[in-house]
Amino acid sequence: MKVDGQTFRTIWLADDGEAVVIIDQTKFPHAFETLELSTVEQAAHAIRTMQVRGAPLIGATAAYGIALAIRQDPSDAALLAACDTLLATRPTAVNLRWALDIARQELTQIAPESRAAAAYALAHRICDEDVAINRAIGTHGLEVIKRIAQTKKPGEAVNILTHCNAGWLATVDWGTATAPVYMAHDSGIPVHVWVDETRPRNQGAFLTAWELGHHGVPHTVIVDNAGGHLMQHGKVDMVIVGTDRTTADGDVCNKIGTYLKALAARDNNVPFYVALPSPTIDFTLADGLRQIPIEERAAAEISQMTGRSAKGSVETIEIVAPGSETANPAFDVTPARLVTGLITERGIVAPNRQAIAEAFPDRVMAQSA
Repeated sequence: MKVDGQTFRTIWLADDGEAVVIIDQTKFPHAFETLELSTVEQAAHAIRTMQVRGAPLIGATAAYGIALAIRQDPSDAALLAACDTLLATRPTAVNLRWALDIARQELTQIAPESRAAAAYALAHRICDEDVAINRAIGTHGLEVIKRIAQTKKPGEAVNILTHCNAGWLATVDWGTATAPVYMAHDSGIPVHVWVDETRPRNQGAFLTAWELGHHGVPHTVIVDNAGGHLMQHGKVDMVIVGTDRTTADGDVCNKIGTYLKALAARDNNVPFYVALPSPTIDFTLADGLRQIPIEERAAAEISQMTGRSAKGSVETIEIVAPGSETANPAFDVTPARLVTGLITERGIVAPNRQAIAEAFPDRVMAQSA
């Protein structure tokens, strides 16, 4: 995607062909800074502290983390230790485990002296596949936006509400939920995005708004609780969100607050779509509410806020009454019954076991092996 006319991915190799460069997302929206990773420990730190975030990008970073580890020590012990280190960083997004499983399976079959090159090639492949998946999601989602534009909003902007950041900053490129938006905008279809601020980390206000603005897509930032009001007054034509893990039965785990948007959408007959790259499907789980582990993040994410002061400096301040307890579940689960459709790289799929399995029989077999 583009930042003020310059094309970027979210992760790439440094000029030396070995270190990995990421965009440090903890600096948004006040600065655009990159960071080099040279060790698996640095890659794990980047994932854990959300310098990189978003299920697809976490998986890609983990793959490069394995390459960094193997570059230093190509032994079986080092490979397995690196997988354990990376797997422990974030429990909810299934792409992390998916990428590490592929690395473990493929690299253990290769002689140690050839592993480093193979590990880098694998990370490149995972990145390129992610870009292709997201581009295909965009193509299929574009048809949904076109249909709304032609039948319900001729000559008017299609108003799309999204939650958290499922844009190109959460993937290698294009994004999941935003890919159809970018394609619609670039093809001349008028679109406008309602951007949930997405407390407590403000990924909507900090990240989604930043990338939409730098690509030129019209958008408006709203507080998280405004979505239902906008739907009641006919100001939302569709909702598109991303997902960190989706079960075999179509339950969708995404950033906390997604479930409430799905409830409001159902009550107001607003289509609720989930942009679903197939690596986020977990065919080992059926009941998302009871089986998906929900990450509990630090209290400081709720009790503190970082922003730019009137004097121009970036500062972190306390916003919660002293002595108050906080609870910070990072994700919630939206039951399949509230989902209109899954926008996948293989088309629009109904949120049920049969339809998902028929669309991705290769994924079913791979996870059953």
